Amino acid sequence: MNIQQSDTTIYEDINCFLKYLKQMGATGADIKQTSLQCIRKWEKFRVSGQETSITKHIHQKQKTVTSDEKQILRKESFSRTNDSLTTLLKTVKSCKKCNLHKTRTQIVFGAGDPKSHIVFVGEAPGFDEDKTGKPFVGAAGQLLTRIIHAMHLNRDMVYICNILKCRPPNNRKPEPDEMKHCFEYLEAQLDIIKPDIICTLGSTASQALLKVNTSISRMRGNFYDYKGIPVMPTFHPSYLLRNESKKKEVWLDMQQIMKRMQDSIST
Repeated sequence: MNIQQSDTTIYEDINCFLKYLKQMGATGADIKQTSLQCIRKWEKFRVSGQETSITKHIHQKQKTVTSDEKQILRKESFSRTNDSLTTLLKTVKSCKKCNLHKTRTQIVFGAGDPKSHIVFVGEAPGFDEDKTGKPFVGAAGQLLTRIIHAMHLNRDMVYICNILKCRPPNNRKPEPDEMKHCFEYLEAQLDIIKPDIICTLGSTASQALLKVNTSISRMRGNFYDYKGIPVMPTFHPSYLLRNESKKKEVWLDMQQIMKRMQDSIST
């Protein structure tokens, strides 16, 4: 790829990103003096594509390494996390606690960084997820990917999973007994990953995790608590595909998450 082609690609990416922010409800940039002072503290992108301070913090559980011993401990911690998730995965694969194991093609366990600071939790796998074994890969998943990109992250830097690990027939709403049996696996995933923030997608996931019956319209926009972890409920991407006007509200929710992550870096 020559320089001219590279520049064109960058311009196209920026153009698509700005258009997406507009769809999400962004109308401009905050240039108050306090915001500018905050921006000056951030590390700037380099030509080589080096990550910003927020990106580095999300991509690494430990931002500063001062010795070989700390590097070894971090690698061991990462290995233990992977081993724990692998063990849990084997358990889920053999699960027959509800009838969904009879109709599934394969389980959809989760995907992303097992040491991520943020976990997105959805309702249940759909048709595409059941075929691929990966969460959020259909149309709703593509929209979730764009939302994650708008947060200056990518799917490899977050963790994505669902309340249910098997697809309900015809994508019907999960039944209470199905969620009851599968919820222990989600709890185990969250206990292993230990994220700083959880974002629940849609009413089913939000109500199941937080043990409430409040509608998602009333819940979104506010942080709740799950075992000491802040939880931000928001609309499910599939709902946004049918109600594009709600994208602005989701973007406001993501901005709150980004601010909470920035605050955790500053403290």
